[in-house]
Amino acid sequence: MKPVRLLILGTGGMAKNHAEGFSAIPGVTVVAGIDTRPEQLATFLKTHSIPHGFASAQEALAWGEFDAVTNVTPDAAHHATTMPFLAAGKHVLCEKPLATNARDAEEMATAAAKAGVVNMVNLTYRLVPALQKAAQMVREGAIGTIRHFEASYLQSWLTQPAWGHWDKETQWLWRLSTAHGSKGVLGDVGIHILDFATFIAGMDATEVSCLLQTFDKAPGGKIGEYTLDANDSATMQVRLSNGALGTVTATRFATGHLNDLSLGLYGQTGGLEVKFENAVSRLRACLGADIQTGTWREVDCPAVPTNYQRFIAAIRGEGPADPDFARGALLQRFLDRAEASASEAGKLLKV
Repeated sequence: MKPVRLLILGTGGMAKNHAEGFSAIPGVTVVAGIDTRPEQLATFLKTHSIPHGFASAQEALAWGEFDAVTNVTPDAAHHATTMPFLAAGKHVLCEKPLATNARDAEEMATAAAKAGVVNMVNLTYRLVPALQKAAQMVREGAIGTIRHFEASYLQSWLTQPAWGHWDKETQWLWRLSTAHGSKGVLGDVGIHILDFATFIAGMDATEVSCLLQTFDKAPGGKIGEYTLDANDSATMQVRLSNGALGTVTATRFATGHLNDLSLGLYGQTGGLEVKFENAVSRLRACLGADIQTGTWREVDCPAVPTNYQRFIAAIRGEGPADPDFARGALLQRFLDRAEASASEAGKLLKV
């Protein structure tokens, strides 16, 4: 088993998941962390028993005793912080979205391909068993030619404090402010539901019409240094490469849904419905003779590896690096076009 030495770039809230996820993989050692905040870094290193800490990528690269990097910095920092590691020939897993605009995302994808390193985007819902099983069934022709789909990502963290108080904690407030690098719900979770739908369908989106809405959430639209101007809800009409039409929605105001995704995918010979609710996935299918009576049956879905495991497996030559930076750049092009559509009152635009 090839040993892998991992560096964690950024030590905020999500970094805990990365540290624990990678440390649980045999042969993987988390050897260092990077953060510009000395106290935050020191606490993180101590909590996870990580021996080395650095204030910058340059310091870490000068040391050099690591094989791979997992980038858990805020969205707006992904491009600038990833590029030096690609240039140094390090494997990189980057949190989603890959960048905050298509130009930067495509530059990252090109640099990763040129470097010949393993590169992946942490689209976490790829590890949902029902998603992988549904994608397999579509590719095997289970539902025939797809004609229609409906996808949604429903969150309620702006109406309840289950994950924390969005109006008091900076880990949430930055996600509501464009000046702090947020692309709103479109960039934060819209990327997940778009990947969810198009990965299962096995097709790319070719056209989009999008509306975005930002709601008043505080007097004057500000809390401290944070101007709350990022979008809170997004609705899209989307055309896939074979002409299939569907809807994609994402919101932080779906009261009663903490973090739920759903997809209905309908073909000429069958239908699939994927649900991910309360951290449990479920797949239903209407196939064969059942389409005459509208009978839906549950489909068993085997467990799938995490993206952390897939990243390490790819480094070891034991599996594909998927989803990679090229996929992240493709999704970012769609998001850029959706944002452009919304600025023109939902005009239909080619992706």
